[in-house]
Amino acid sequence: MVLKDEKVRKMEYLHTMVRIHDIDESLDFYCKKLGLLEISRIENEKGRFTLIFLAAKGDENSAQASKTPMIELTYNWPDQDGKAEKYSAGRNFGHLAYRVDDIYAACQDLMDKGVTINRPPRDGYMAFIKSPDGISIELLQKGDALAPQEPWSSMENIGSW
Repeated sequence: MVLKDEKVRKMEYLHTMVRIHDIDESLDFYCKKLGLLEISRIENEKGRFTLIFLAAKGDENSAQASKTPMIELTYNWPDQDGKAEKYSAGRNFGHLAYRVDDIYAACQDLMDKGVTINRPPRDGYMAFIKSPDGISIELLQKGDALAPQEPWSSMENIGSW
């Protein structure tokens, strides 16, 4: 398939996100039993979540350079009352992620093809779309965020993502 814009052509598969309810239990499964390696961890106090990136043995060097697909384990911290969300089947799966050379060009190309941009790239860095089966797909700008620009900066979210 040939795309009309060279900036849209190149995408790099980044990760698959899975929500988890217990970090220790999940790391025991993914690392000790399945044999994956923890590559990095991000604690986000403001967003109240922890992201843990895992890669297969042998991929760890290229994973650190963001050159191999990884699993992103997402732990959403309990609320102030100590209640944690229980994920039903399907809700624990988060999204697929791809890096693109130009987030605006990629989104415009998708819109031109009839794809709904559920979360527009208002920040010049991140957008979400959905597959026909409702799978969320995150598009991330390669490198630094692009300067905000219209029509993207004022577009509202559509549906869920």
